[in-house]
Amino acid sequence: MMNDMKTKQNHLSNIVKYSTLAGVLVGIILAIIFLVYSNKLANPEQIILSAEEKLAFEQTIANLYPTQNIQPLPYPVTPAQLELYCDSAILIDASNGCILYEKNADEIIPPASMTKLVVMYVVFQEIETGRISLQDIVPLPPESWAINAPPMSSLMFLGEGQNVTLEELLLGLAVASGNDAAIAVAHYVSGSVENFVERMNQEMQNLGLKNTRFVEPSGYSELNLTTAREFAAFTKVYIERYPEALDKFHSQKSISYPQQHNLAPWHKENNTEQPIFQPSTNKLLGVLEGCDGLKTGFIFESGYNLSLTAKRNGSRYISITMKGPGSGSVEGNRYRVADATTLMEWAFTCFATRPRDTFEPFTLPVLGGTKNAVAVLPAKNQSLTVPAIVPQQTPNQTAKDVTYTVTLPTFVQGEIACGDVIGKITYELAGTTLAEIPLVAVNNVAQSNWFKKAIDKVASVFW
Repeated sequence: MMNDMKTKQNHLSNIVKYSTLAGVLVGIILAIIFLVYSNKLANPEQIILSAEEKLAFEQTIANLYPTQNIQPLPYPVTPAQLELYCDSAILIDASNGCILYEKNADEIIPPASMTKLVVMYVVFQEIETGRISLQDIVPLPPESWAINAPPMSSLMFLGEGQNVTLEELLLGLAVASGNDAAIAVAHYVSGSVENFVERMNQEMQNLGLKNTRFVEPSGYSELNLTTAREFAAFTKVYIERYPEALDKFHSQKSISYPQQHNLAPWHKENNTEQPIFQPSTNKLLGVLEGCDGLKTGFIFESGYNLSLTAKRNGSRYISITMKGPGSGSVEGNRYRVADATTLMEWAFTCFATRPRDTFEPFTLPVLGGTKNAVAVLPAKNQSLTVPAIVPQQTPNQTAKDVTYTVTLPTFVQGEIACGDVIGKITYELAGTTLAEIPLVAVNNVAQSNWFKKAIDKVASVFW
């Protein structure tokens, strides 16, 4: 009897001992699992975004942070006191549209022959679609012949029966400011001047330019209207979309037309006339360092206009000057050149463009979410216009001293929506904040159930 009781006690003791040991082992295993989960939660793997998530992010950012072609500098500056002859002007950084200087930039003024840039913009769009090409031979309707042009027109000197390519017409527009070339192009692209002008106005509407409209494509009419601000916005888009136009057309210093191959068959025989040589109407080509475009304009109602761009050491600026004075082209060009030079030299002396940074998505832990991580990216990723505020340094040297700081929390909690602001990137120079860029969620994360919320909260204690 005594032996039976002792055996039972030993058996019970073993059960308790092994149960305790099993409990300890289970606890250790659970603790290990919990620590592994906690570590994985604290150090999530980089998120691979689906095509749908990328598209949703781009659309969300476009709605929350719409792109502005023209915008103020992201830091305060004292307005420059520049002596300009023109009535209206604006100067921008071509890389981001930041306004460096403006003077009566919203005054509505005829663009004159700057209009031809819009003509070329439409042509390049049509070339992109494959409907036309630069090598196309363009028929010349009578309206485009030089002999039928209004008196005092700028001309390429097109004539009946000539053999001319679209590329040659664009050179005539860009270099000689040929009104005849504008008419020929309009007919070729849209079938008529009226249809082409309608297309020009539609494109300006697409760009959000409310005060820019045209009634004809050459710029001869005072009823064509724009502002310096809006034309700067257009010029920025034009250069961004068709940068090759600068080298191929707008930086060419002269044109000689018609060449022998351009002549009508009945003019080729016994022809002794030389092509008509015309220097570019842009007098700053080869004079202002880095200048490679764009377009002049003049009618009596607008004064002397100029859409200009120049690039040095990675920085490109655009200036628009309108309603410049002058009694005759010699004086008008002198004032026009002086104003553009003043603006550009001031820009390159006082600012430099810092290229935009490339960021891989930051990955943050999410507590209490159906997903354990969220990807984070800058809401905007653009270049920075850097002021020359460091003594004895050039603007380009100063731009290299810009630093940035990424500010992000250790983790985020609960429901996260695409576009939610999570942190920021701060750009600084010599203790001055130049810009703050929001860091936003890329993907959506739904809120989890109460059990996972509790587990995640406890897990965060072990970090």
